[in-house]
Order: sequence, then structure tokens, then C-alpha cells
Amino acid sequence: MSTEPEPPSTTENTGPGTPDDAPPAEGSPETGSVAAPADGDGTTPGSAAAGSTPGPAPDDATVPGPDGATVPESAADESARKLSEAEAELAAQKLERERIERRKAEKQGPIPAGTKLSGKAADLLAAVRAVESGEKPTATVFADAEAAPPRAAPEPVRRPQPVAADPVATAPAPDTVEAVRRVLAGGGAPEALAPQVAAALGEGAAEALGEDPWQLLRVPGVRPEQADGFARALLGAQCAPDDERRGRAVTVWLLEQAALAGHTALELPTLTAALARQGVPDADAAVQGTLAEGEALAFQDALEEPGAAPAPVAASEESEESEDADEDNAEGTGPVRVLVGLERYALAEESLADGLARVANALAKETSTPWESAAARASGSTAELIRAVAGHGVVVHTGGEAARAEPAALLAAARSLGVRAFAACHTPDGRRRLAAHLDSADDAADGFVVTLPGLLSGAEGPGRDAEGAFALDLLILLDAPQLDVESAAMVVESLPDGARLVLSGDPALLWSAGPGRVFADLLAARVCPQVASRVPDQGPLGELVSGVGIGELNRVEAPGKEIVIVPVRDAGEAVHRTVQLVSDSVPRAFGIAAGEAVVVTPGHGGAAGTRALNAALKERLNPGPGRFGGFDPGDRIAYSPVPGRTVTGRVVAADAEGLHLSCAGAAVVVPKERVEHSVRHGWALTAHQAVGSRWPAAVVVLPGDAAQVLSRPWVYTAFGRAERHLSVVHGVEQALPAAVAGITAKPRTTRLPVLLRTQVPAAD
Repeated sequence: MSTEPEPPSTTENTGPGTPDDAPPAEGSPETGSVAAPADGDGTTPGSAAAGSTPGPAPDDATVPGPDGATVPESAADESARKLSEAEAELAAQKLERERIERRKAEKQGPIPAGTKLSGKAADLLAAVRAVESGEKPTATVFADAEAAPPRAAPEPVRRPQPVAADPVATAPAPDTVEAVRRVLAGGGAPEALAPQVAAALGEGAAEALGEDPWQLLRVPGVRPEQADGFARALLGAQCAPDDERRGRAVTVWLLEQAALAGHTALELPTLTAALARQGVPDADAAVQGTLAEGEALAFQDALEEPGAAPAPVAASEESEESEDADEDNAEGTGPVRVLVGLERYALAEESLADGLARVANALAKETSTPWESAAARASGSTAELIRAVAGHGVVVHTGGEAARAEPAALLAAARSLGVRAFAACHTPDGRRRLAAHLDSADDAADGFVVTLPGLLSGAEGPGRDAEGAFALDLLILLDAPQLDVESAAMVVESLPDGARLVLSGDPALLWSAGPGRVFADLLAARVCPQVASRVPDQGPLGELVSGVGIGELNRVEAPGKEIVIVPVRDAGEAVHRTVQLVSDSVPRAFGIAAGEAVVVTPGHGGAAGTRALNAALKERLNPGPGRFGGFDPGDRIAYSPVPGRTVTGRVVAADAEGLHLSCAGAAVVVPKERVEHSVRHGWALTAHQAVGSRWPAAVVVLPGDAAQVLSRPWVYTAFGRAERHLSVVHGVEQALPAAVAGITAKPRTTRLPVLLRTQVPAAD
């Protein structure tokens, strides 16, 4: 897919996808804008990596092309939908918070490591809303890492099936909101923040905020300089940069920003350096104060690489830490690194490691005769997978889209042996694609293939036993790279003793939207068998995507125009060409309807981001006044029932209850007060929103300023959303092949590999 570019043009960058991604986002920082490529002889390339010449299109556009195919969405079980997923998750979260308190009481304590707002009051409100809408990025302290929306689920715990949550009980009390509103008004802050502050600080929020104005940083989108202005207004002369309350609040805020970027903890030197950049005079004291108040935990982990130098420590602790390091080395324990993390993610990571160790160590490593007979009937890596599952509690399986046939074969073989086996996918479309590999659709129809949210909420799958564990013997979890540390811990904690777990996925895809990199960490720890599929993805698209996965952007022969490049010069042309492709060229030439194609772009903001593209696509495909909060019946939407998870669907109607949607065949009602924050138009998505699903046709938009955020995992994920045809609206010149060749996934700081190596014997 080598091309030589024409001059680029730029558009606005969008920042991390936290509040902005929260509605439909699986989000992380992604951007948008445009430039134009050409072949070495100056002619327009005929395919995104293909040597073919594009067909004619209206307005002289280069047109995409193969045959079309619909994307049926699996219908959800109506009887199991009496309880909404959102309510079930809220109830589960309430139970899990109780578990956290018990865990806190059991722990020995952290491991020792050592005036008015500036500007108008409306500025703060405008800034917060700008961040939540995606017009401006959230904190850029960790902007080089992929951001992700915060998750609501606390430490996972084995629990019974949740019951419906009481909305009145979970919402802040009106008198609490009113008291917070008065405090905000006294400090010149927007009173509209009162419900968010009350929800973040809980009962007694007004008193807590009055005593510690920097607690305003607990509200998503508020930055330290804005909290500083609020504090000056409330405290007057008593407000100082070295206030220990400010140091603690900024420390927690930085750890939250790190979680948005995918880290479950930060190394101490990284954290103290970030505190210094935020104007905290004594960063070491701020960290120690945060640890003393129990708002964060400290850990000492052995460095993974033998001979590596110890992590640097804060100056005030240098002598003490040096002595400790000398003692450790004398005892043969080796150097350590000091990490600091929020309790929520620390406990989730420890819970996950404990659960994986329990499952991995439960089974004797010997192959039983029934499993061996099933393996004998299979071949290749499928037989290898069955044998690995026979003798091990935890197995990792890697491969691309075609490799889904192997876990499907494992599921069928296990059920033929009388094993209570279930497969879980992250999205209804993932469930559809797995079911396509089964010999009989009965396995999917009988509920043996479920969605992960449905499994966790109890709406789908085997249900739970009296102890709260899943009533199953084998769980095959597909699309495992999408697992964040909290979701993974929920799953593992819910497995009964003696059960087997298979984590299957494509390691080249984007990592999870939430903190952690569970699948990559499990691969790196090498504490369980790893079965690599040898089934390649077929056709020009399979060849293109497979090449991207190993860092090569190859020129691919696409005789059926399965891959096409559409060069553009600026953002306006990128939007125009994208609308033309989706609404006219692809349907007219190949019979793929507009509703069967997806547009993938690097970010929500900018002149060629999801907002601009969705506005243009709505005007062309479903024009209307947007009388239901900006939506009309028939609009394609992306809905986020909880932050960090996106499902696509369509608007059906609206009434006093709220906005009525149809998502994967299930009826969903979104209360009107939640529409603005949880629903957005969905013709165009980010790669994180689209991962887990595929469409007959995909149009990937690469505007000029997207060059800053392109990486091999992003390109691999975006190109892989197409089942039969891919169009690339190309404006990033040589940044695309450069990103594929040299920009890999950004590192994330996690503790899971170290925890696993200390608890699970190395795999054979």
C-alpha cells in the first residue's frame, strides 16, 4: 500500500476520549483532518493497498467496491430483558462497593514506600461542558497514552445475580444537591455542577466541598487551575499552593488521568514529576499524604528484567531507599520499582491475579480420554487448543478473524462431551460472527453464545449458583484484548472452582478502553499455555490486514475492488467524499446499503471527526429537525449504557419516558435527562467504538492531522472493520505507512505480569 502523497491540509485535533467518549465511546484520544496520496507516477492509486484501478464515481471520486451483505444483528432474549443492563450493573456496583470496604478492613495497610474564579464563572461551566462534549481534550498530562473513559465498576467480586437498582436510592438527594449548589455559588463556580459534585462526593458533599474546595477535581472535566480558582474564592488568603489538601487532590486527579490513559498505577518518579508540573511544591509530601489518607496505595514490585537499574526515587527518600535496595540485593531479592495507584484499580488487579491463579492451579495437568477423543477428531491448531484446554485451567488463544472457527469448534466439542460450555463475545455482532462458524445455529439459539455484558448482568447465559458463581464448566471469552482490568476481574471472580477459562483474541487490535492490558499482560507473563492459530484471513482484505499486523503496508491485488483509496486534499473534501461513498457510490455500484456501512475516523472533534461526519451523513441519509434532543426516528445512533461501552442502533420514537431505541434487536429507553450524555449519532464511529463489530463495508477517514495519533494497532483495527469492502479516504501522506511500520501500542503501566508470576507456575 505504498503511495506518494500530495500536499496535506490540517484540521482541529480532538483530545482524549473521556467525557467525550463516554456516550458511545470505547474511547481513547483520536483526531481528525486530511491530505492526499498518489502513486509514484502521479496517478491516483486504485486501491488502498491494491494495484487495481478504482471504478468511476460521481463527481470524479474514486469508488469502492465489492458485493454487499447485510449485517444481521442477533436478537436479544426478550424474557431476559425485564431487567435493564444499566440497572443490573448499578446493582452489581453497589454490592461490589460493599466488598471493597470489607477488603479495605482486611488489608494490613499500604506497603510502605517510602475571591472568585479567574475569569467569569461561566468559563468553568463552558470548559467542563467543552470537555464532556469533546470540543476540548481532558487533561493532557498523559496525552501520549491512549485515553479511556472511567469505568463505574469497582473491585470485582463473586456475587449472586443482581437485582434491579432503585433509581431514587442511587440518585443524589435533592437537599444534598441544593446544599452543594449554595457552596458552588459562594465560590463563583457554575451551579449546574451541583448534581455531579453530589454524586461524586456522596452524602455530606456540601460540607466536604466547603472544607476542601479542591474536591471539585473529582468532577470529570474539571482541571486543577479551575479548582484553584474556586478554592481562592472560598478560602481567600488561606489558599496557598502548598496546601496539603491541594497536593492530595491533585495526586488523586493525576492517578485518575493515568487510568484514563490505560495505566493501573504510576511509577513514583513519573507521579512526582507530574505533580511538579502542576505546581505542587513538595511532590513527595503530597504523595505521602495521599497514601496516609488511604486515597491511594503504594507497591514495591521486583523489576522484570534481571540486571535492570532500580527505579529512581524521590530525593527526600533517596538515602532510605538506597539502603533498602542494598539490603534487598544482599538478600538476593533484586531491585524493585515503587508504584502508586488508586485503590479501585489496585484491588481489581490483585483480585484478577488471585482469580486467575485459582483457576489455573485448580486442574491437574493431564489429558482425559474424552477430551483426547475430541482432539483426535480435530486437526491443526484446533486439536492443539482442545488438548490445552483438557489439561489446564487457563488457556490463551491468539488469531485473526478466521481463527474464530477454532473456539467455535472447541465450544461444539465441549458440549458434545456434556461439558457446560459457553462462549461470550463483547458485542451482539461478535456473537453473530462466532455463530457463523458453528455447524448448527442451535448452539447460538440455545443461549450457548452470549454477550459479555449480558453474562455479567445475568440477562444471558447459564445464570449463577447459590454462591454467585457462573453455572458452567468452560467459558470461552472472545475479543479478549477489549477486556479492561475491572471487567476481567468480574469474569474471573465469577468462575466456579474447577472451571476452565479460554481467552481468545487478536493481540494486534487496540487495547481496552479502560485501564489495564489484560490480554497482553497474560501473554507476557507466560503462565498458561498459548495456542496460536495458523488459520490466515482470506482475500485481499485479509492479506492487507495481516500485513499491517506485522508492520507492513503491502500493495494488494484487489480485482474486485475490495480495497480502494480515495485521495483528498482537505477536511471539506474528506467529508464530501465520505458522504458520497456511503450514500451513493457503494450502494449504487455494489448493492451495499448505507445502513450496512460504517465510517471510522480517528476522533470525535475536528473538521473530519465523528461530529462533523455524522452531521453531514444525517443531512444526506435521514434529514430532520432533530426534535427529540437532536434526534429523529430512523437516525443511526451509538449508545453508551455505561461509560466505556458502546452499542449501535436506531432511534424508534420519543415520548415522556425518553428516547426509544432499537439496539441489536432489543428495545431500549433512555431517560431524557441522560440522552445528551449517553447517545450520539452513529453513522461515523471511532476505532474504539467500532472494535468488536464488523460491517459489509467500511470507510476509514484519515484526515491530515490524524498523522499525530496513527499507530499500527489503530490502522489494524480500523481496516479490519470491513468484511467485504474497504475505502480509505486518504489525506495523511506517508504518515500511514510510517505509522504501520514503526508506531506500536503505547506502553501501559500495570502490575498484572508481576502478580501472576508470583502466584502461577510457569506454563509448560
